[in-house]
Amino acid sequence: MDELVGDAFGDGRRERLRRLPSLDPLKGFEAAARHLSFTRAADELHLTQSAISRQIQTLEAQLGVRLFQREVRRLRLTPEGEALLRVVGELLERLADVCAGLRAAQRRPQVHITAAVGIASLWLVPRLAVFQQAQPDVDVRISADNRVVDLEREGFDVALRYLAASEVPAAATLLFEEEVFPVASPQLAASLPKHVSAEDFAHIVLLAYDDDRAAPWLSWEPWLTGLGLAGARPKAVLRFNQYDQLVRAAEEGQGVALGRGPLVARAIADGRLRPLAVRREKLPARAYYLLRAQTPSRPEVDCFVAWLLAEAETTVGGLGSGRRA
Repeated sequence: MDELVGDAFGDGRRERLRRLPSLDPLKGFEAAARHLSFTRAADELHLTQSAISRQIQTLEAQLGVRLFQREVRRLRLTPEGEALLRVVGELLERLADVCAGLRAAQRRPQVHITAAVGIASLWLVPRLAVFQQAQPDVDVRISADNRVVDLEREGFDVALRYLAASEVPAAATLLFEEEVFPVASPQLAASLPKHVSAEDFAHIVLLAYDDDRAAPWLSWEPWLTGLGLAGARPKAVLRFNQYDQLVRAAEEGQGVALGRGPLVARAIADGRLRPLAVRREKLPARAYYLLRAQTPSRPEVDCFVAWLLAEAETTVGGLGSGRRA
């Protein structure tokens, strides 16, 4: 029953919208009513006086009412015309404001970027304030998405991608390589012994990537084997389907995570995470890359790409020296 009522209401609304007058006669009416002159309305809208007259006649025929009293050398609005003017004048003003805002937004230079969720959330977004301070007139639109998109077809200027060596396009630029090592909040890290035993491990919660079969380099199993803890059982395992969620949980002290060096460098520098005293695993077969759309160069995109590369260079330096990344 509700569906039938909803359909009937929708059909009625569509019919009312279909019967609305078109925009040009309404614009002609508003100008003529404001000036009380077809001639002055025609001058404002760059039309002929006869064109305005025809628009008013069309509108009156569609509505079935007279909108003007035509007197000698003057026009006067009828009560119906006055009622219509109050509504049409306000709506046209609001429409003009919206259209002006849309045009102004299109005139501002924009950079559209697509990035995997992890690098967008943990690396790019925390750094954007620096770019905005340096380039306040450039708008940046970020789409965080793990799918690989066609840059030209979907209107993106730049992509940040995490790729295997065999997947890297010829035009891609290396940002930084992957480096994986255990991390925890400073409080949790301070409570752990330097060399964790199987007994200690029974009190540790592991934070794990949900699909470590698709990303085995983020799996805990090889790490535990290397630490001689292959048979040990953790207190619990919390799994996450997005890497930025996993890092936030580690920062809040919920467990130990496998940190991806470039993505956790800032959290380490800010004191939100601490590397544990175990080995670091470099994964040269996978890395983070920048790709540009094969479209004509624009100054704002060139500027943004140059800034990204400089930030990536700072990140690489910070990983090696402990400086802020």
